[in-house]
Amino acid sequence: MKYYLIAGERSGDLHASNLMKALKAKDEQAEFRFWGGDYMHAVGGTQVVHYNQLAFMGFMEVVQNLFTIARFIKQCKNDIQNWQPDVLILVDYAGFNLKIADFAKKGGFRVVYYISPKVWAWNQNRAYKIKNRVDKMLCILPFEVAFYKKFDWDVEYVGNPVVEAVKAHKKDNTFFTTNNLNEEKGIIAILPGSRKQEVTRILPTLIPVIKNFSDQYFIIAGVDNLPSELYHAVTDLPNASLLVDKTYDVLANAKAAIVCSGTATLETAIFNVPQVIVYKAGAISYYIAKWLIKVKYIGLANLIVNEELVKELIQGDCTTKNITAELQHILTHGTDYKELNKAIGNLIASEEAAKRILG
Repeated sequence: MKYYLIAGERSGDLHASNLMKALKAKDEQAEFRFWGGDYMHAVGGTQVVHYNQLAFMGFMEVVQNLFTIARFIKQCKNDIQNWQPDVLILVDYAGFNLKIADFAKKGGFRVVYYISPKVWAWNQNRAYKIKNRVDKMLCILPFEVAFYKKFDWDVEYVGNPVVEAVKAHKKDNTFFTTNNLNEEKGIIAILPGSRKQEVTRILPTLIPVIKNFSDQYFIIAGVDNLPSELYHAVTDLPNASLLVDKTYDVLANAKAAIVCSGTATLETAIFNVPQVIVYKAGAISYYIAKWLIKVKYIGLANLIVNEELVKELIQGDCTTKNITAELQHILTHGTDYKELNKAIGNLIASEEAAKRILG
């Protein structure tokens, strides 16, 4: 079969790559064409566009790049029409993918959505639109099944791919010696995000936090799609350093973490690392989001258990003083993730998703 996949950011790229591997194992004739990143590229197939050309974050950033986005949408539609895939697999990235789903459904292509758009967060009636554009919805958050049921749509929970990715990670027992770190002292992880806007907004607030914990050592988990200069203000400090594309190695050895909201918050929880969630957006984007968003939490761990399991310090609350206090608290008391692990379960998401797609 011919599979056309679209992932628009880093975590989608990782989860889509695992799905591709699972499809390949079940379908020897599998052909892939995709919009994604390095993880998908490593599996094989034809990459049309890298997701780093699509990484627009926040309402204002999207508005400022509307013409660029429209050009990519047109390119994508033409490419699908020319390649004629057996199935189109959309991975999160709702703003772009729902437009493609509409085109594909009208064109007679089979449309599968893997990792549902977060319609439960705002403008929930969009669920009707998605239902009309998608043949099969494969969800990765357990509460999404009940949410879509309200719209008379039976969707399928296939497990969470973060669990799969974390379990597949092999811990590097030489991590501390290889990186000249003190194992007894341990490390605190900083995951500042995978987009330039996230990193540039959050790191200045974290510099004094790192200075406040001069007796601790911090590792910033960087990403290779961003220039290393973005991290220099922090890595110039005597008790901090940067490791690029080693996020899971960092988390596997961390005793606590400061995490920019996103998939990384769930990854940190699955690694059983106590964390504080931090987030800052542009002022206009933040106030628009605050007006629109209808859920109580932004952290995935909190959303899944429907309580503040992990402290969220957002916008005005995201201060050096608050982060320092919460970091001290979790270093002393830790975090209990038992209820979260129970809610997520043990399904291997890519295997389940591949099975449902082929079925």
